[in-house]
Amino acid sequence: MATQTPAACDRIALVNPIVYAIPIFMLTILAEAAIAHGLGRRVYNLADAITSLNFGILSQVSAAFSRVLGLGVYMWVFEHGRWLTLPSDALWVWVAALIAYDFLYYWVHRCGHEVELMWAAHQVHHSSEYFNLSTALRQTSTGVLFSWPFYLPMALLGVPPVVFAVVALIDLLYQYWVHTELVGKLGTLDRILVTPSNHRVHHGQNDYCIDRNYGGILIIWDRLFGTFAEERDLEPVVYGIRKPLNSFNAIWGNLNVFDALWRRCRHASSLWQAIQVWFARPTTVAALQQEPIHRERLQSRAPDRLQYYVVVQYALLAVIATYFFAITETLNALSRTGYALWIIGSVWSLGALLEQRAYAKILEGTRWLLSLGMLVLV
Repeated sequence: MATQTPAACDRIALVNPIVYAIPIFMLTILAEAAIAHGLGRRVYNLADAITSLNFGILSQVSAAFSRVLGLGVYMWVFEHGRWLTLPSDALWVWVAALIAYDFLYYWVHRCGHEVELMWAAHQVHHSSEYFNLSTALRQTSTGVLFSWPFYLPMALLGVPPVVFAVVALIDLLYQYWVHTELVGKLGTLDRILVTPSNHRVHHGQNDYCIDRNYGGILIIWDRLFGTFAEERDLEPVVYGIRKPLNSFNAIWGNLNVFDALWRRCRHASSLWQAIQVWFARPTTVAALQQEPIHRERLQSRAPDRLQYYVVVQYALLAVIATYFFAITETLNALSRTGYALWIIGSVWSLGALLEQRAYAKILEGTRWLLSLGMLVLV
């Protein structure tokens, strides 16, 4: 049987397929926005979409430093602790691995809603009050810290790292297209697969939507474990979370719930209560039904001309960030950190402009000076 060699495993870590997907993401987002505009549907908000894309950039910056916690640990367990050795050239292994990954993803995703510590990471994805393809890219920068142990059973069962990496990518990329309001119900497919209709429910803050439809590719896990809800034609989904982010700052968007948990932890009366803060269930239906549905969408106070400036600056940032993602494994620690800090600072500055912060112009001017300095040094 074919086995995965350490050298082959090392090469897996050098590949970042997201680099090749980014142009497709951008083109499909523009296409969806154009179609929605033509249909007279208010599916996009410029500031919200840029913020979602900024979240996506930050998540990939984080991945450049945290990959060892994902594929790296998986490869180590596979090499030193696997119980079986499955062939990487057998179709049944790939199919079984994809189903197994999707099953484990269901539990990762469910815990992301039902365990406070994991919700602190996952709430990023639900913080948009719009539902479109840009929302799919509103990804967490901290989720890998808590999700990697869930997938180690696949390593113990001998699923080769290359198979694991590919099926994980398939599962992730599949979920991109289901973030849209432009595709209606799909009949029988809605009963088997995660579809736009099923996933709209998942992103809703309506009572019937909370803690429902966790599947990645297959919705059958939700049907089996009692977490499925069908989209209601007579009750439009209200997107977002009942305690809204109210910010275009993607850095704060990643940290705000951790900050709230830390504050609660500091005021706990005992060590046990402090621990419980992090592992309590945050989104029980009973608790959230006490909060009113948040219907007023956040709007940027920045004038249109400034928002268009931010769009242009984001486009430049996306090109540089994509280049960084492509070469990150070839960079030394200092260069990688320098790139990352510049990208993070750029995300901070663009968010500050959209929020019309008092310091926004100074921050943006500083970013320009640093950018020019980097060009001269390079």
